Amino acid sequence: MITRYSRPDMTAIWDAQSRFRIWFEIEAHAADRLAELGVIPKEAAATIWDKARDAVFDVARIDAIEAETKHDVIAFLTHLAEIVGPEARFVHQGMTSSDVLDTCLAVQLARASDLLIAGVDRVLAALEARARGHKHTVKIGRSHGIHAEPTTFGITLATFHAEFQRARARLVTARTEIATCAISGAIGTFAQIDPSVEAHVAAKMGLAVEPVSTQVIPRDRHAAFFCALAVVASSIERLATEIRHMQRTEVLEAEEYFSPGQKGSSAMPHKRNPVLTENLTGLARLVRSAAIPALENVALWHERDISHSSVERGIGPDATIHLDFALHRLAGVIEKLLVYPERMKANLDLLGGLHNSQRVLLALTQAGASREDAYRLVQRNAMAVWQMAAPRPANALIDRLKADADVTALLPAAALEPLFDDAHHFAHVDTIFERVFGSA
Repeated sequence: MITRYSRPDMTAIWDAQSRFRIWFEIEAHAADRLAELGVIPKEAAATIWDKARDAVFDVARIDAIEAETKHDVIAFLTHLAEIVGPEARFVHQGMTSSDVLDTCLAVQLARASDLLIAGVDRVLAALEARARGHKHTVKIGRSHGIHAEPTTFGITLATFHAEFQRARARLVTARTEIATCAISGAIGTFAQIDPSVEAHVAAKMGLAVEPVSTQVIPRDRHAAFFCALAVVASSIERLATEIRHMQRTEVLEAEEYFSPGQKGSSAMPHKRNPVLTENLTGLARLVRSAAIPALENVALWHERDISHSSVERGIGPDATIHLDFALHRLAGVIEKLLVYPERMKANLDLLGGLHNSQRVLLALTQAGASREDAYRLVQRNAMAVWQMAAPRPANALIDRLKADADVTALLPAAALEPLFDDAHHFAHVDTIFERVFGSA
């Protein structure tokens, strides 16, 4: 992770001070319950909080201890003992390192999820505002990158809004699945610690209880979490790619905001490049790269090993930080996107009415032609228009159809005219919007 693609609220979740603060809270809450059970003195539990509640942990000191012990949790507990004093001997009673590490990771991923969901909410708000503003902005739809039939820019944005609604639901589900607490001791049997300690810590840390932790929280939860992030990243890339295509010089139906003083190229002063959406494409690749190692982490040896640990130390911060940054960058792109309705209409008209070919095909079949004959009649006229030099006359296709005796034998000119009314394509825009945004 590099600071260039990070936001402070998300990076704060992963910094060392925050991590040690969570470790302390897990240990201190466990001590509270152990004191209630009479396992440790109540005075000791109170002292642990009193001495370390507001402590700033010495990260360099913990690192130095770990350099000797080769164990991060022991290094932290040793430093905590330096802060708390003799009562620190009652910390970590009956617990194992994974109780602290896995529960902490669950807290961090849950908090990261909250920020990611907020980022999706900003994207959704931006998409809805721009979609409603361009509900009736006519543009050509494309399949295989080739002109197909008309749509509106509002509908285009509505498709992405629906997708990010699903993205939000996936993140909510992923948060629920990842936010579990394990305080079950070595091998996860609660042999040295009462299960009520786990329930107490879970409640205090905003987590659910892990039903069976086998010393570590099962990694299928983490795999599902990072796969959910990967799917959200792919949705970001799909929208970014759409904008990149729309900004191509030959298309130029929309483009990223170009701020005063911005430069597009070190060599060519005329350039206005889609740098933000290209960046989003790259960030999506980074987020998706976490999915495979997360899936490979599922198959640990017996009750535990630590082959997952080094992976999660990397993908946990990197994937959440990059996705958080990408969501807010995407929202900013949408909020400030420059849209050119006139260019959309001009592009729609480039092919001289070819976008109505299906309407003519269907009308011919309804007039008695077989589908094969109808397709042949329309295609031979459409291909002649296709091969015309640009710009093609606006009525190029209908004029050829009117001059084709085989066509007019079934559809006279008066019957052809309504088939080229583009309003037909937008009869159900309201239905689509109601499905996506509701009736408001």
